[in-house]
Amino acid sequence: MSKAGMILEGGGTRGVFTAGVLDYFMEQGLYLPYVIGVSAGACNAVDYVSRQPGRMKVCTIDFLEAGSYIGLKSLIRTHSLFNMDLIFDVFPNKLIPFDYDTYFSSGTTCILTATNCLTGKAAYLTENSDRQRLMAICRASSSLPIVSRMVDVDGVPMLDGGLADSVPIRKALHDGVKKNIVILTRQEGYRKAPAKKTLKMARIMYSKYPNLIKAIKYRAYFYNKTMELLEDLESRGHVFVIRPQIPVIKNTEDRVEVLTNFYNHGYEYAKDIFEQAAAYLHWDGKDKERA
Repeated sequence: MSKAGMILEGGGTRGVFTAGVLDYFMEQGLYLPYVIGVSAGACNAVDYVSRQPGRMKVCTIDFLEAGSYIGLKSLIRTHSLFNMDLIFDVFPNKLIPFDYDTYFSSGTTCILTATNCLTGKAAYLTENSDRQRLMAICRASSSLPIVSRMVDVDGVPMLDGGLADSVPIRKALHDGVKKNIVILTRQEGYRKAPAKKTLKMARIMYSKYPNLIKAIKYRAYFYNKTMELLEDLESRGHVFVIRPQIPVIKNTEDRVEVLTNFYNHGYEYAKDIFEQAAAYLHWDGKDKERA
């Protein structure tokens, strides 16, 4: 099989769709040697590389039943819409252990995308040994503007990777990955509208970061250009795109029933298209450990 990779879009709690897809893939033993994730896609990416099917579901859905980690209370208490300390410290290190050993020994190229607030450009980050830095990168990649604090990574303030590169197909192609499965969390044909309110608030909050403001201003334009590229590549059989086939949920959805339904849709849809994906990858399942 030619070098193959997985590209995972973010989307807040919409990431449960991706979790469902990946859980089915992992159950089938399909592990690709290159993974690049953004925001919630970064969280899915590390759980995929650490080979922990079901972990994202437990973190995002099951734990929500025990106590909410999202919403106004979290914003007031932690200055973030999501309780980031819980998600990126308590969960992986105590409550829902992350398998660091498997992740670091996997041999998989796992790239987590954040946005450098100084340059406004995408930062494609990897970590192969430092547990604290790995979770800091995941946290940075998932820190939404306005409703989250900037995260320091290597002395650089960073925010959500989706601001600079929501679906890094160009990065994967540049890295020589010829066969790409792209998992999106929006429906076919979706185009992003300019976030005027976010931009207005960003100009007030981030006055010291003009390049970050620029990234927020042009995010919709570059996102839509990427969608056009993906659709062109898909039409020519050069990429395999997996996207929701039912109405998508909001990125801050906190109803367990709605999240569970979206997760189950991802899992069942992966089951439906698995043979097509395997054929695209030229994967026959014989070498599950080195797919």
